[in-house]
Amino acid sequence: MRNLGKIAVVLLVLGAAVKSFASPADERGSIVVVFRNGHRQSFAISAITRIDFKSHAMIVYKDGHQENVAGEIAGIEFGDTPASAMTPSRAHFVGKWEVGDGNGRNFFITLNSDGDARKSVGAAHGTWTLVDGEARIIWDDGWRDAIRKVGGKHEKFAYEPGRSFDDSPSNVTAARNTEPKPI
Repeated sequence: MRNLGKIAVVLLVLGAAVKSFASPADERGSIVVVFRNGHRQSFAISAITRIDFKSHAMIVYKDGHQENVAGEIAGIEFGDTPASAMTPSRAHFVGKWEVGDGNGRNFFITLNSDGDARKSVGAAHGTWTLVDGEARIIWDDGWRDAIRKVGGKHEKFAYEPGRSFDDSPSNVTAARNTEPKPI
């Protein structure tokens, strides 16, 4: 039932996007289906009649042929957005990260796909979510960490108890996913 609400929102957005992208003057419009594992698949909007969501997604083309889209869909993007402008997906952050503590020592943060977070120092448990292309972690001891992609690398921004993600960080260190998965 929860997925039906998400699907309805996606379909409403898709309908608006198809109207704006599928004009005869712009045949380049496309949608990009982004899967939870980070895989991406593009479809030309000018060729699509509809997208059906049942137990999976099915693309129905104007010429009548259909294509099943297998896998758990994390989102659908519209247009010809260059890859450099894309923000990392949730799947991008899942894994074990080696980060600094701000005092010259390293520790590990593990981000699980279910939103659970663990660290090898201090209060070991927390939860995380993806916000604006960054992993935001709230630890049980009140600390907050954000893992952000900065250029071609990642950094961990730490916020002591009482500070929010909008405040200046208490420290910033390098972050490296020790279990990177290919997209």
